[in-house]
Amino acid sequence: MMRTCYCLSFLLWASTLHEVHTSLSPQRTNMYLQVERVKGMPKDHGKALHRTKRGWMWNQFFLLEEYTGPDTQYVGKLHTDQDKGDGNLKYILTGDGAGSLFIIDENTGDIHAAKRLDREEKSLYILRAKAIDRKTGRQVEPESEFIIKIHDINDNEPKFTKDIYTASVPEKSRVGTSVIQVTATDADDSNYGNSARVVYSILQGQPYFSVDPDTGIIKTALPDMSRENREQYQVVIQAKDMGGQMGGLSGTTTVNITLTDVNDNPPRFLQSSYQISSLESAPLGTSLGRIKANDPDVGENAETEYSIADGDGVDMFDIITDKDTQEGIITVKKQLDYEKKNLYTLKVEATNTHLDPRFFHLGPFKDSAFVKVFVEDVDEPPVFTMPSRLIEVDEDAREGSIIGQVIAQDPDVAKNAVKYTLNRHTDLDRIFSIHSGNGSIFISKTLDRESTPWHNLTVIATEISNPKQSTQAPIFIRILDINDHAPELAKYYETFVCENAKAGQLIQTVSAVDKDDPPRGHKFFFELVPEYTIHPNFSIVDNKDNTAGVITRRNGYSRNKMNTYLLPVVIFDNDYPIQSSTGTLTIRVCACDSRGNMQSCNAEALLLPAGLSTGALVAILLCIMILLVLVVLFAAMKRQRKKEPLIVSKDDVRDNIVTYNDEGGGEEDTQAFDIGTLRNPEAREESKIRRDVMPETIFQIRRTAPLWENIDVQDFLHRRLKENDLDPTAPPYDSLATYAYEGDDSIANSLSSLESLTTESNHDYDYLSDWGPRFKKLADMYGGDESDQD
Repeated sequence: MMRTCYCLSFLLWASTLHEVHTSLSPQRTNMYLQVERVKGMPKDHGKALHRTKRGWMWNQFFLLEEYTGPDTQYVGKLHTDQDKGDGNLKYILTGDGAGSLFIIDENTGDIHAAKRLDREEKSLYILRAKAIDRKTGRQVEPESEFIIKIHDINDNEPKFTKDIYTASVPEKSRVGTSVIQVTATDADDSNYGNSARVVYSILQGQPYFSVDPDTGIIKTALPDMSRENREQYQVVIQAKDMGGQMGGLSGTTTVNITLTDVNDNPPRFLQSSYQISSLESAPLGTSLGRIKANDPDVGENAETEYSIADGDGVDMFDIITDKDTQEGIITVKKQLDYEKKNLYTLKVEATNTHLDPRFFHLGPFKDSAFVKVFVEDVDEPPVFTMPSRLIEVDEDAREGSIIGQVIAQDPDVAKNAVKYTLNRHTDLDRIFSIHSGNGSIFISKTLDRESTPWHNLTVIATEISNPKQSTQAPIFIRILDINDHAPELAKYYETFVCENAKAGQLIQTVSAVDKDDPPRGHKFFFELVPEYTIHPNFSIVDNKDNTAGVITRRNGYSRNKMNTYLLPVVIFDNDYPIQSSTGTLTIRVCACDSRGNMQSCNAEALLLPAGLSTGALVAILLCIMILLVLVVLFAAMKRQRKKEPLIVSKDDVRDNIVTYNDEGGGEEDTQAFDIGTLRNPEAREESKIRRDVMPETIFQIRRTAPLWENIDVQDFLHRRLKENDLDPTAPPYDSLATYAYEGDDSIANSLSSLESLTTESNHDYDYLSDWGPRFKKLADMYGGDESDQD
């Protein structure tokens, strides 16, 4: 009966070896495991099978984690039916944690947990057991494997995957709109009890948001939440295990939720009317002012476009949108004029550019306001009735004739008087003038279309009361042509006739030019002068195309008899008044070949058919001889020329300028210059005769009596000056007159220090040291000790 129980237990254990047990028996029960080893041969041998019965027995498979009792936790007992209880068997345990976590009594087979176990670290352990005979060392049972499973307790709180979540949801979202899902995990065994069953709840953030207790999805709980009222929300979510029951562990996380903007607000002007002003002289495009319609939305939902919808200034002003500030900038579109209109009214609209169809029911997303623009008067310069003008005048107009008039007026209300002037840079020859009062332009000099067909003048109109206000206008004057120039031959014609020419032969075609420019074009006529109408040698034939031909009237011409003919031709035009001139053609008689090609036109060529003529050769030789004579004369004069300097004497003051610009080394230094002249009053330079000219009369040098005794220095200088001024032999050029008179003794005695050593008085020269480095040498010479002097 016992063996049957053992076999039944073995079958139960084998079927549940790797299954998870969900409960523990509160009472200790002994479970016997009997292992039968079946030995046999294959059926091919036809032998009977022999079975050896062996059995293992132990009595516990489960442990609770986190055991905190005073003793080691009993795991179970390992036993085999081969154990007789006499201590001959030895139990050995190997596998996970054997010897460290799990220890076995080798005599009894009892297994204990030596340490506290944590299911979250390891939930099951696989061990192997064997029993051996102590005496023989042989296994009495084969090694068998078993599992120890750690049962879970609720020792871990739920933990969220993030400490702080960030989420956003559009404002005006419907109730129940999903915002974000939070997830918390519990390390406890989810298959054992409710330790790992997590339930979510909201601790902070109501009534705006809610959370699904099972999934952790956060949803909106209030309708029409407005970002403009509140943008940021902080929601605290709790995750609690044990299904949220009392005693369960919990963890929390924070979710920062931001309401994103939608275009649910139209732009609104703060005022219904605005006022701005502008000077009438404001240039086009000038910014006059800014207005703004506020939109509580942000980003592209707040982008606003401004436009002028109505008003009497639609054509005068424009409005543009500043994309950075979302303001409307009113600018000048056309030139303003205070005198014409000084007040404009504009209706400005501000419209959102990005509309959301979901919120069309909230009303039109635009607003309007009125803007009044006041135009301010400024002192404007005069304005010409015509900005430019073209005046045509005949070139024969008389001086003083009025050819036109310009008118400029002050556009201001004051209507100040205006004066007119011409910019003389545009009329350097002063051909025209203008009346300063009425702007009449008249001629000051004779006109000539042929020299200047156009005159571009600039008229300046200036307010008399305010000369700074002036305006310029261009005046274009075109000089109209009159027939005042006679036609002339187009060029100088070199005409020749062959000696063997026949009568009626064309020898030259001539044309004419005219400086005038008639409106119908030029038409010229050619004929001989009346006295040459019947010319025995040549005639003129008018070709009726402004050209004429010269025709021979006889056969043969001789150079020896006459080598040149003069043919006067009268040319006149077809304009009014008719102008004519006479041009003379010079016709030379030349020798020609049989085909009419010119060979020679000079009479000397008969003697020298080739090369230069005799007269030309004589002229060339004569020029060469004259040049040779000039070269010889020039060379001879150059050799005879003597180089005599203007002043020979080295004593002349102009060649002997001595510069005394050094300080010197004291009175002992006599190398710089000779001071003998100053010491000797008798020394003076004798008068010198000019060497650059030859005197007409040789004067004797006048000697003057010595004046050195008892004569005052001033009188001495005056006398010397008078003598030199009256001296007829005095040179006219600058000279040096030497006045080598030192004069009588002064009251202060001699200033020289040459006699200082002979005086008995002892002078103190220490003050020389205070005069600076330039007097250092004197201070060393005279400021020394008496021992130095000795």
